[in-house]
Amino acid sequence: MTTAWMASDPVVRDGDPGAAFYFDLPPERRDPATAAASILPVPYDRTSTYAKGADRGPEAILQASMQVELLDIESGREPTEAGVLTLRPILVEEGPERLAELVREAVGRELDAGRLPIMLGGEHSVSIGAIEAAAARFGSLGVLQIDAHGDTRESYHGSTHNHACVMARAREQAEIVQVGIRAIDSCELEAMDPDRVFFAHRITAARGTPAAHDWMDAVLERLPEHVYVTIDLDGFDPSIIPATGTPEPGGLTWEEVTGLLSRVAAARRIVAADVVELCPMPPMHASDFIAAKLVHRLLALALPAG
Repeated sequence: MTTAWMASDPVVRDGDPGAAFYFDLPPERRDPATAAASILPVPYDRTSTYAKGADRGPEAILQASMQVELLDIESGREPTEAGVLTLRPILVEEGPERLAELVREAVGRELDAGRLPIMLGGEHSVSIGAIEAAAARFGSLGVLQIDAHGDTRESYHGSTHNHACVMARAREQAEIVQVGIRAIDSCELEAMDPDRVFFAHRITAARGTPAAHDWMDAVLERLPEHVYVTIDLDGFDPSIIPATGTPEPGGLTWEEVTGLLSRVAAARRIVAADVVELCPMPPMHASDFIAAKLVHRLLALALPAG
């Protein structure tokens, strides 16, 4: 069974029993006629191969977002003043190929409407259709991946759209840059471009040195004007976000991730983004809240001021 919400459906979740809106915004800040951004939940977890539960991630992030203070202190702005819709979720019980089609359509509608779509996964395969939608609308697209894993297998478990293949599909559509990588299969290494992979151990080794932020400048140099940002939460060190399907030690800090995003947003245009692979661990709610806070920071950085 597939349940997808099409353009003819209400854009926001008004009228849904028990509906919740990202950041619990009042109606005037989630008006489809004026909103500058949208939140698209995609609770999909069909191809993950270790700890399951990423399908519960979008709802956990949405619930945690209601506790996020709306003032972004670093920028001095409330990004939700620009308007943020909460879209109806895409619910799919079929394979990731069908998922990609539905996500491509939904994200394409948001881009055509002039909004900044931020998708909440779900496993990382949800990103494939969104990247395709962005690539179809921008002549030159960069994909910035923050992740512990390379995700560049050509095929995995019989599918080219498995969560382990998302960046192999992305590099068919765009110029990719991979940050925080610290776990790959040997079959991936040969096809990876070493000039576009920023391994975590090199980033962490530079901490506390004069070259601590040089890698951020190098990332920026490799990105074109329009950028899609995909953030697998296992890109963070598990001491910060333990609630992921495959946590890897030696990851990035909050300051490193948001510092990089700040530089990218200042010099490039972030056209869409996703935050994926949260596997909630009740009653440990810190990971849920940090993920919601990360979306808020993305909005503050990516939405134009004023």
